[in-house]
Amino acid sequence: MNKTALITGAARGIGRGIAEELAKNGFDIGIVDILTDSATQDVISACEKCGVKAVAIKADISKTDDRNRIIVSMKAEFSRLDILVNNAGVAPRQRLDILHATEDSYDWVMDVNLKGPYFLTQAVANWMIEQKQVDATVEAKIINISSISAYTSSPMRGEYCLSKAAVSMMTQLYADRLAEFGIPVFEVRPGIIKTDMTSAVTEKYDKLILQEGLTPIKRWGTPKDVARAVTAIALGYFPYSTGEVINVDGGFHMRRL
Repeated sequence: MNKTALITGAARGIGRGIAEELAKNGFDIGIVDILTDSATQDVISACEKCGVKAVAIKADISKTDDRNRIIVSMKAEFSRLDILVNNAGVAPRQRLDILHATEDSYDWVMDVNLKGPYFLTQAVANWMIEQKQVDATVEAKIINISSISAYTSSPMRGEYCLSKAAVSMMTQLYADRLAEFGIPVFEVRPGIIKTDMTSAVTEKYDKLILQEGLTPIKRWGTPKDVARAVTAIALGYFPYSTGEVINVDGGFHMRRL
């Protein structure tokens, strides 16, 4: 029986890259997204070409009923879960200075980026504990996708920065709590990654990266860069680590002078 991974926000961008890379490494895949069936079908097909089973679960992780349905669906389709990747996230619908940002935007971003993964992790962690009580050889892991925005100020999208900083603490909290059960929790922290979400600022970051040296590695990151870090964790290459942050940011975190 193949190991199974559940990836939120997996219809496109970083999530899709993670789904396809884990499928190449023999994981059956549960793809969670709010996008339409046609949007997820390409990912399903790409995963199935790797010889694994892949299913799509249309759900909004910010909603309690949808999170419960994700667990029910995964149990019905696979009867096990080895890897949870909390990747789904949104940026503010409109970038506004924090002096003018709205509560509606704040609530929407925090619900999707923090509340959703916080409580989905709670549900999944309890299921993983149950699995390990039945079979101590189960090597369950939880991986949170955050962002360099967890520590980088962007006053035009303050709610996004706050949500990612909170995801970093969420990683520490769950790593602490789940260590006794042998379930490590990791944070993968991407930098500037070429996806649909960053397409509107391509010109800006082309200049910052290629001309002004924003990152020591002078190129954009790709979903595959992030996916390979996630896969290394999923394959158990960090057996004596938990609560660890893996930077996938071209060296941005070095804060050079």
